[in-house]
Amino acid sequence: MLSPKSAELVEATLPAVGASIGEITKLFYARMFADHPVLLRHMFNRGNQANGTQAQALAGSVAAFASGLLAGQQPDAMMRRIAHKHVSVGVTSGQYAVVHKYLLAAIAEVLDVTPEIGAAWSEVYWLMADALIGLERFLPRGQQDHRVIARFQETEDVVTFVVRPLDGPVPPNKPGQYVSVHVPLPDGARQIRQYSLSGRTDDALQFSVKRDGEVSNHLHDFAAVGSTLKLSQPAGDLTLEPGTGPVLLASAGIGCTPMISMLAELAATGSPRQVIAVHGDRDQFTHAFRAELTQLVAKLEDAQAHVFYERPVGQWPTERTGLVDLADVPVPLDATAYLCGPVPFLRAMRAQLLDKGVTDIHYEVFGPDLTR
Repeated sequence: MLSPKSAELVEATLPAVGASIGEITKLFYARMFADHPVLLRHMFNRGNQANGTQAQALAGSVAAFASGLLAGQQPDAMMRRIAHKHVSVGVTSGQYAVVHKYLLAAIAEVLDVTPEIGAAWSEVYWLMADALIGLERFLPRGQQDHRVIARFQETEDVVTFVVRPLDGPVPPNKPGQYVSVHVPLPDGARQIRQYSLSGRTDDALQFSVKRDGEVSNHLHDFAAVGSTLKLSQPAGDLTLEPGTGPVLLASAGIGCTPMISMLAELAATGSPRQVIAVHGDRDQFTHAFRAELTQLVAKLEDAQAHVFYERPVGQWPTERTGLVDLADVPVPLDATAYLCGPVPFLRAMRAQLLDKGVTDIHYEVFGPDLTR
């Protein structure tokens, strides 16, 4: 908990910090990368740095954590999500001190705060950092070389890779998790990207990549069968939890990958649970795992699929044309909802589910988390 004096100062300055957080994080990253360029080349996603989404995500997480402290509540789901991402890209406990140095200096410079206010925000930072370090201590770490044993073209811009460790068994994994792929690029940088596991395999890992950016393009063009890829241990807290209650699996675009993984697990185990699978895409030809969705739903005792296309090709039901709309999709109040897709989709689904009275909602977003 924050000390009483720090809580008073943080509460008084939170609006000002929130209003200036974009400027603060921009200065923070610029100074840190100038002094530690290896972080940008080999750890941080330089695409997200260029478009500013990483700065927005950092800003949102710090503000959310500070608000939670003032309300006496720690945002546990957010912290778990960050911890898994940190471990998957190889963040170490010592790097928190580096971030602290540049972040607090940026706050002090942008807002011209007093030493007392700076110390209060330093307390917020270390409470957040210590909580994350504690969570990360219990998550599996490390990278391992894997051989690409197969690759499949799912759609024009989505490829599935099947990989197996060069040494040792396939690492433990759960439906819904992702792997971080460490990719050396032609300019010498080593960039890291996360890709969800997209199927159920016993002796290999399977993940799918949409062509969208320098790393995914590199994998599409150069990760041939027989090549080697360095993968992190599977990570991520959006996992299919055991139970007997209804399950909603809702996705859009390439967000179908963790949902297909969960659906495959439910089908393989002969689950009697009620399953509602919902997916939105541009059209039938951009919909990765379209055939698998139909096949897996057919294998389940009590399952149905609702697919929406924005611009369907040929005959398609009018009520399933356009963006995903849950208005006439029956979702039980006690359903556990798993969501994955672009941020606007996640926000829309969450709002529609809350309107229906569904509150057990879990999500995964590709890239920085801007859903707060």
